[in-house]
Order: sequence, then C-alpha cells, then structure tokens
Amino acid sequence: MGAAFSLFIIAIGAICRYAITDGVSGVDISVVGTILIVCGVIGLVLSIIKMVMDSERRGPGGGVPPAQG
Repeated sequence: MGAAFSLFIIAIGAICRYAITDGVSGVDISVVGTILIVCGVIGLVLSIIKMVMDSERRGPGGGVPPAQG
C-alpha cells in the first residue's frame, strides 16, 4: 500500500466516521470509518519506513550500490 493510497483510505475513513449521519441496518458506519482510519495510518507508517529504508540502502548519491561479490 503506497503513501497516496493510505492517505486516500484515511480520508474515506474520516468521511465515514465524521460526515455520514445516516445509518445502515446491521452496519455501524462510524466503526467502519474508524477501522479504515487505523488501517490507513498503519499503511502510511509502513510506507514511510519503506521509503526511509530504501533511501538509506541507496546511499547519499541516490544511486543503487554496486553488487557485492
């Protein structure tokens, strides 16, 4: 899940959590929104960690390091 998709999921979750006032029989829209927000935040954190790890692997020049061996 990329950072942009994570932000999209957070936005959809916030809309479900805070903006929708109608109810659906058998489904709590507020809980669905909260779940989407939490999943989006987890995805965003994992995306940021992946970006940082990739940038550290590439080094200060930004290029891919030569193969070892």
